[in-house]
Amino acid sequence: MLILVVDDDDVTCALIERALQLDGHEVVTAANGRQALEILGQGNCRIVISDWMMPEVSGPTLCRAIRAGKLSSYVYVILLSSHTNQSDVIEGLSAGADDFMTKPFDMNELRVRVRAAQRILGLETRDNTIFTLAKTVEARDEHSGNHLERMRQYTQVLGERLAENPAYRDQIDAEYLRLLYMTSPLHDIGKAAIADAVLLKPGRLTDDEFELMKTHTIKGAETLKAALAQDPDSAFLRMACEIAVTHHERYDGRGYPAGLAGKEIPLSGRIVALADVYDALTSKRVYKDAFSHKQARELIVSGRDAQFDPDVVGAFLAAESEFVAIRREFSDKVLALV
Repeated sequence: MLILVVDDDDVTCALIERALQLDGHEVVTAANGRQALEILGQGNCRIVISDWMMPEVSGPTLCRAIRAGKLSSYVYVILLSSHTNQSDVIEGLSAGADDFMTKPFDMNELRVRVRAAQRILGLETRDNTIFTLAKTVEARDEHSGNHLERMRQYTQVLGERLAENPAYRDQIDAEYLRLLYMTSPLHDIGKAAIADAVLLKPGRLTDDEFELMKTHTIKGAETLKAALAQDPDSAFLRMACEIAVTHHERYDGRGYPAGLAGKEIPLSGRIVALADVYDALTSKRVYKDAFSHKQARELIVSGRDAQFDPDVVGAFLAAESEFVAIRREFSDKVLALV
């Protein structure tokens, strides 16, 4: 991972560069913020270690420019400063810095903080890999469009609204919402095992074909459980398994594959179930036109306590305007124009 060190003091710059190189990092340096922005424009640096006081462009100004720019990946910024006031720390973090160290600093501590930055950036890389994997499966169906992007937006909104319900405040926190956003695109990962003749059939499925299609829930969970066996502490794989195997269960127990009912269905599965149905209803397919939001709303409300968890339906009703906005922003027509 390429690290950019920005400091107008050549000695400090060289010391930091040497310490990071001993840890095996590739390092590039800049004497000021303007040079740093030129280097960052090339899109290769993921971590920036910058001095606060520099000519032309200061450290906080550099942070703000990084956050305002359209870089291909997130850039983790560590600010170094001789300022010790709490107000200075707040200013630096408010400018967009991820970490703050006061000069003089211990070089070993800086190396540890860089390793922490790598772990955090590794989460983003993992998230992108997961989404790419899900997109690979989705790409088999040329009509799926922006389905996965809408799904993770819908599920996040539902999770946020449920978090406002006192009954879910202990269950839904920022980490839960992050996991839900990250794993919901894997709900149909099991479709990778379904033959094209069934998966892409333009007409109505026969009873036997539908039974085969239903197995995508089990096949998806089996795939993810195999990965979970290699990393049993992985919360995101655990939630992905829950979603894959339960997003077609119904609140009244008449869903598949296990016929779970009510709170037997994991919350993540209950959330994704509604988001998936809403997107299916409001998307155009070869066998149907897209329903309006009003039509989809009526069907979802009629499914309260039957197909859907009533609390999740309540969250949907509280977030209607956001659903409409997401549907508009990530519509397949927009995708086609792009």
